[in-house]
Amino acid sequence: MKRVVFRGGTLFDAESRCADPADVAVEDGRIVEVGTGLDGDEEVDCAGRGVLPGLIDCHVHVTMTSSDLFESVQQPFSLQFYEGARNMARTLAAGVTTVRDAAGADLGMRVAQERGLIAGPRMQISLNMLSQTGGHGDPWWPSTCVVDLLPPHPGRPPVVVDGPEEIRRKVRELVRAGADVIKAATSGGVVSGGAGPKIAHFRDDEIAMMVNEAAAAGLPVMAHAHGDGAKAAVRNGVRSIEHGHFLDDETLEMMAARGTWLVPTLSAGVGLRQAVEAGAGYPEHIVEKIKERTESSVRRAVEAGVPIAMGTDAPLYPHGENLLELELLVEQGMRPADALHAATLSAANLMGLGSSLGSLAPGKRADLVVVDGDPLDVRDLGKRVLAVYQDGRLVHAADRG
Repeated sequence: MKRVVFRGGTLFDAESRCADPADVAVEDGRIVEVGTGLDGDEEVDCAGRGVLPGLIDCHVHVTMTSSDLFESVQQPFSLQFYEGARNMARTLAAGVTTVRDAAGADLGMRVAQERGLIAGPRMQISLNMLSQTGGHGDPWWPSTCVVDLLPPHPGRPPVVVDGPEEIRRKVRELVRAGADVIKAATSGGVVSGGAGPKIAHFRDDEIAMMVNEAAAAGLPVMAHAHGDGAKAAVRNGVRSIEHGHFLDDETLEMMAARGTWLVPTLSAGVGLRQAVEAGAGYPEHIVEKIKERTESSVRRAVEAGVPIAMGTDAPLYPHGENLLELELLVEQGMRPADALHAATLSAANLMGLGSSLGSLAPGKRADLVVVDGDPLDVRDLGKRVLAVYQDGRLVHAADRG
């Protein structure tokens, strides 16, 4: 069995949130030793470079490519899966070796990656997003179905539901179709045709049903949620709040006390604003919601002790440019080491993968990212990725021409 040593790099230790010189020894896809002066059959010279654990993005949509909604719905149905394979490759090249797909990817895409048919991050999938009638995931507008970004197919069930018993059946359908996590919209959204993010969706008995039924299958619930919709989701036991604008102090206190995660997706706001400035064809009421979207709750969440994990909502900001999120987290008051933790061990813990991913420690899967320069400098980190290893195998090397 070949032993490969990554020698002489500056390692980001996600446990201590520090970076120090060390070697990493890898055998059979696992990290077997971390220290100095390690020996091996082969070595990778990491002198002058940083070495990070494989990064994790907890909120992507790999089957979506454009932030132009009307352009997206005019594409052939099956194109999403081919574009999805390309988007997965771009994400992997950015150093993101694991993702949680927040609606779009189906079980076939996850299995294709696991079998090596397509290159990409390993995935947890939600398939689609539970929505009440008229909610964020309902494609019907006042008079017609205009924009259905996630049309149902045999691997992606329809998800507009009302009442606890409909929710019970739908959660079971999603589990049957291969979901690893159940996603629901407990508030309106920015780019949907209905209510804005300040309007709560689903009542307590409905949210409690989705949480309890998911738990019966051993799965967590992630909630697209803002404002009062986030408060209801936290009150009823969801594992993570996605986006999380307009969170008041009571909600943040509950999240900190219950260990409810926040996945801020700051990149999405940047992407939406850029799209509006570039003249994207959003209806005026959606443009107004984008403009109304205020500063995120991250700074106050950090102060309140809310656990935070990285997520981008790509493609609202493009696939492959995921690491902008780290810079945005730092702008919102996180230390660079804490932002990296949000993208490594925190993200792994949110996804229930902390025992196998998220840090460079013996026994864990050998996902490593070699970067140019100081690993604690997150500025333009995505442009400094030199090599990406997944389970000890080189899956991307930068072309330095």
